[in-house]
Amino acid sequence: MSNLALVQTWTEQTTVEASPANNNNLFNELVSSYSKDLQRYAHWLAGDKHTAEDLVQETLLRAWKSLHRLQNPKAAKGWLFTILRRENARRFERKQLQESDIPLETLESRDNYYDTSTEAFVLRRAIEELPEEYREPLVQQVIGGYSQKEIADRLGITSAGVGTRLFRARNKLKEALVA
Repeated sequence: MSNLALVQTWTEQTTVEASPANNNNLFNELVSSYSKDLQRYAHWLAGDKHTAEDLVQETLLRAWKSLHRLQNPKAAKGWLFTILRRENARRFERKQLQESDIPLETLESRDNYYDTSTEAFVLRRAIEELPEEYREPLVQQVIGGYSQKEIADRLGITSAGVGTRLFRARNKLKEALVA
């Protein structure tokens, strides 16, 4: 179902009396419309397929419980992405780090631990090192699937400004990957 059709269906069904059946239908439409985007974004955040699947599952569960709070169907994608981003943050809050008896000096440095020969790692690192003003629109477009106009609305800048930032982000990535 297209996003426009989803918004129209949502509007029609929310004007009718809210019922569990309507909520089920609306939620199923949200899942079918955005699950692939959520999965892509979760994988980018987590860097691991299984963790990404868990994040999406937790996101959808939290979205189901809070479906009544979504008032603007046009904001559904951003709402889901926000829930996903917060679920990812909660993942780190829940994680209890255990102390180790291994002396810090004997541990390998982080740079040596990771396999830097893979293209995915190099690209991910290059994206992470971009300035926030370039990284955010790039991630929203490539990972989130947002249009240039949607990104502009979310960031509070013009569409041309987003285009400029995307252009500069890609150029910086090219420079980083060629070097």
